Order: sequence, then structure tokens, then C-alpha cells
Amino acid sequence: MTTILLSDPLVHAIRVRDNGEPLVPLPFAQAVLVRSGLAERLGRARSVLPSGVDLRVIEGHRGVADQRAIIDEYSRELRVLHPDADEVELTRLYSRFVAPVAVAPHVAGAAVDLTLVDEGGEDLWMGTPVDATPEQSGGACWFAADVDPTARRNRAVLAHALTGAGLVNYPTEWWHWSYGDRYWALMSGADHAIYGPVETGVPA
Repeated sequence: MTTILLSDPLVHAIRVRDNGEPLVPLPFAQAVLVRSGLAERLGRARSVLPSGVDLRVIEGHRGVADQRAIIDEYSRELRVLHPDADEVELTRLYSRFVAPVAVAPHVAGAAVDLTLVDEGGEDLWMGTPVDATPEQSGGACWFAADVDPTARRNRAVLAHALTGAGLVNYPTEWWHWSYGDRYWALMSGADHAIYGPVETGVPA
């Protein structure tokens, strides 16, 4: 099965009808802002995790400037590694790790980067650190990568909780899950996205 990346025209073609939900702090991660509907679903996901296991959310909403900064930094690395790549190919390559601004789930307040922790707050082993690029991880950042049994088991626990709450994974990043954005709409079969770009708590 071919992986659909966030740079794919299929994602850009999804309509957005923003439902106006505000950005809210996560009750269990006050520094992280997400849309209220996503916050509710993350709470639901936490409730079905095994005893002694919890979510650690590292990032939620991200401003446009921050999104562009990540794109620029990673693109510079890719240009060195792929000097013959044109802009279309470069966009495809960087979208394995960071979304084009126009369709970025984080910019819509629709995505979280997260992992699992034990009851002492220590990260469980997931095969790679959060935010390991395809190059840094040798491809192990892909959710379905051939990782060791402990990491595979922990990824399955994470996926069970989050998919059960209605989120979808971006397959090149085991830690990235979203709800309500264009990628979610495409993957879930929804007629349209319900979250578009948002800044300072006011939907665009």
C-alpha cells in the first residue's frame, strides 16, 4: 500500500469547514494547546491505557512561523543530501517529517506529538526518540517500521488507545496523531476537515 504524504494533492484537495472550536490547554499538559474536540478525545484515549501507563504530550498547536522554521531547517539538510532534487521532490521529502504550512495539522491545532510514559513519568521505549527524522532513525520513525518487540508492543498500545478515540497516525512518524484536519479527513473518509489554520485561539 502506498503511503500518502501530507504533500500529496489528495490532502490539499480536502475541503475545510472549520467548526470554530477553540484552542484549549490539555488538562494533563497545560502548556500544550489543541482544539477542544481533540482534547476530549485525548482524555478518552488516556482512560483505556493499561494501568501504570500514560500519555506524555510534547507538542500540540504550532504557529505558522514555527512551522516554516522547521520546514526551512530540514529542507537545508535535505538539499545537502539530495542536491539534484527539484522543489517538488524536496517538498515530498520534507513532508515525511514536517507538513507543508497549508495543510499542517499542528497549525490547525489538530495534532499532537506524544509518547507513552510509565507511572514514574519515564518514557517507554518506542524504537526511536520523538522527532527523529527518517535519516537520523534509518527509517525506524515510520510507525510500521521493523523495530524490536518492546517498541512494537508499545506502539501497538499507543495506536489502540488513539485510534479508538478517533485519531489517525501520520505513518512516517509514530508519535504524530491528529483529529479534524485534512489528513484525518482523507484517512477516515470524512467529507471535510473540521479544523483549519488557527492562531491565538481564534479559528481562521
